[in-house]
Amino acid sequence: MAVKKSLKHEITTRVVDSKFEGVVSAETIVPDTSVIIEGLISEKLLNNSLKTSKIIIHEAVIAELEAQANKGKETGFLGLEEISNIKKACQDLGIALEFKGSRPGDFEIRHARSGEIDNLIRQLALEENAWLVTADKVQSLAASVKGCKVLLYEFPEQEFELLIEKFFDAQTMSVHLKEGCKPLAKKGLPGSWVLQELDMPELTLEQMEEFSKNIVEVASKDPESFLEIERRSSVIAQIRDFRIVITKPPFSEAYEITAVKPLKKLSLQDYNLPEKLLERIEKQAEGILIAGSPGHGKTTFAQALAEFYKAKGKIVKTIEAPRDLVLSKGITQYSLSHGSRDEIKDILLLTRPDYTVFDELRNTQDFELFSDLRLSGVGMIGVVHATEPVDAIHRFITRLELGIIPHVVDTVVFIKNGSVSEVLSLEIEVKVPSGMTEADLARPVVSVYDFLTRELKFEIYTYGEETVVVPVKQQRVKPIYNLAKQVVKQFFKKYASNVEVEFVSDDKAIVFVPEKQISKIIGSKGLRISSFEKRLGINIEVQSLESLEKKVVALKQLSFSVKKSSKSLVLLFDESLAGEKVLLFDDDKEIAEIPLSKKASLKLKTGSALWKAVVKALSKHSLKAFKQ
Repeated sequence: MAVKKSLKHEITTRVVDSKFEGVVSAETIVPDTSVIIEGLISEKLLNNSLKTSKIIIHEAVIAELEAQANKGKETGFLGLEEISNIKKACQDLGIALEFKGSRPGDFEIRHARSGEIDNLIRQLALEENAWLVTADKVQSLAASVKGCKVLLYEFPEQEFELLIEKFFDAQTMSVHLKEGCKPLAKKGLPGSWVLQELDMPELTLEQMEEFSKNIVEVASKDPESFLEIERRSSVIAQIRDFRIVITKPPFSEAYEITAVKPLKKLSLQDYNLPEKLLERIEKQAEGILIAGSPGHGKTTFAQALAEFYKAKGKIVKTIEAPRDLVLSKGITQYSLSHGSRDEIKDILLLTRPDYTVFDELRNTQDFELFSDLRLSGVGMIGVVHATEPVDAIHRFITRLELGIIPHVVDTVVFIKNGSVSEVLSLEIEVKVPSGMTEADLARPVVSVYDFLTRELKFEIYTYGEETVVVPVKQQRVKPIYNLAKQVVKQFFKKYASNVEVEFVSDDKAIVFVPEKQISKIIGSKGLRISSFEKRLGINIEVQSLESLEKKVVALKQLSFSVKKSSKSLVLLFDESLAGEKVLLFDDDKEIAEIPLSKKASLKLKTGSALWKAVVKALSKHSLKAFKQ
């Protein structure tokens, strides 16, 4: 299929170390790979701006283009097609066409970017006393130094036509093109969009191939664009504001092109954030996770945050794979697609940015790099997919020691429908987890708070050999507790300016007092609180008033059956609960929150910490299960 030329070139012809007047004439020419990929030789021959009696193409050019085509690169197909066009033009114009030189080995092809193939072509031009024709300035300089006659075609900076741009209008977020289907477009704003079928015929294979070639061509030539990744069956390109993904067989069953364009660039002021949150972002938060579902505006918020820090006089850089953040010139964007994680880590530690935006965290290596940089003192902003705010923290649990997590992530900003929906803060504390009563069960706990209300939302701690994330909820209060609360509250009002009391069991209460008055109530070596416990006849835990929970959640008790074997213990629930999370309690003591299997069952391995806790509760007939 003939290539339809989509780019209009105004090409500057420059002869190195010599000068032609008018039409360029050369008895023998040797074109290199760059000028063949551009499609210039056949074009110049047919419009009579280049005249020659013989064209010699080095076998190395064929080998390099063939290698690129075998990898699925569009440049390989474009180059081979141009050679076919040159052959036809030579036949029509009576020009001799020869193929010479030895076919390069694997070493030369692998090191083509280092100049091995270019060197073979230069040598052939010298041996044949021919003009080397190139569009590569480095190649022209190297050939000139070796004494070769060189004809260089230079391309001025210009705006190149992107064919798929015609599918976009002012309301279009993204366009989805697929062979055999009508074009689709997402119109609207992040979190509030509709998918519309465009009033156009179904796209053919020829059209998809033309779009694909045009995208690769523009990305290769436009100074504001680049090919991020080019694989055998997929291409990722950034063309000005467009992020474009191309997939083709065998990776996908048909040609598909997805192009995304940001509709609006927001500043942090556009989000109308509370003053308390703005102050934390500016002065305290240095390990920020921006979480949310796909298409809800995480990247847009990350861009606004990066520009906010830059405006505050901070040095900001990004890590992306692929690069798709639209940022001002003062922010340097590094690509994981073109550099290793070790290379990026070394560069960031040497350049010492104040903040680094990591878009997006996907695999274990990404999370390890994020954590390593944060612990090295770099302010980090990570973008991660999550359906709930706490899910973003879950992604770190299996990859870091529990006590390290709050030092890596201190703030989670959850984006929903293009706005900030919830903000969590993380703190490490040593305490008895909520729902437990024995003082000797105290352990390091990562407390997850609602940043704006200081409501304790989750606790993360080790339970046996497992790390559990337990939602913190108040259970229904026994009537007798109301009377006991008043007695305990009245007692502690003698020692604190403000007191709240919460009973967690028949013999234990949590007393909440202002942070500054806790040490006064506990006393030296805990002697004073011990005397209070003896006088009141209950165990007392003292916490800051700010950490008091405000929310009471009603729980629905569930029925279940038990199936035992030598290797496991299985709790069987109603089939309607398949995939749901259930809370297990030993009387009033919460054990853990666990998701059920697709068969609405919970299988516990014999000997595990959770198995031991459940067996203990079963032996006392005190095991209970609840659902929110």
